[in-house]
Amino acid sequence: MDLILIILGFLCCLIGIIGSFLPIIPGPVTAWLGILLLNLTSVVEFNLNFILITLTVAVSVGILDYLIPILGVKKLGGTRSGQIGTTVGLILALVILGPIGIIIGPFLGALLGEMTNNKSFNESLKPAFGSFIGVIAGSVIKFLISLSFLFFYFVFVYSYYLNIEKVKQSFYLH
Repeated sequence: MDLILIILGFLCCLIGIIGSFLPIIPGPVTAWLGILLLNLTSVVEFNLNFILITLTVAVSVGILDYLIPILGVKKLGGTRSGQIGTTVGLILALVILGPIGIIIGPFLGALLGEMTNNKSFNESLKPAFGSFIGVIAGSVIKFLISLSFLFFYFVFVYSYYLNIEKVKQSFYLH
């Protein structure tokens, strides 16, 4: 059973990294699931504090991923219409375009949202660019968190391997 959980945990960590760039898969939460599965084996001593802290980080990053593009619009002079456009654009583009929609949708939504406030195309580009930068920043943050969860996974598995080797050496020396 441990081997199945170890393999599933590793796959969850890998899928989490991929999910950092695909909005269909919640990257950090999926990678966290890999850490949880590993902690449910006899390979790793279960650490509730570690599990709760990493869960909090994963969920927080997931929430921030939706807020960062909106903040990007606001930071670069966007209006409430641009912020709403970012969210609507993200949702519609995901439904219509799939994963590529995460890049195009917020940008076009912010652009159109700003233009509804009688801003010119050029004036609307700056806040739209802010949403694009926000999407890229969110993806980078999700990638780094998911990658760190994979790192923790390998550290746990490697430390288990080292302990097994010490036991073997101890056994053979006596």
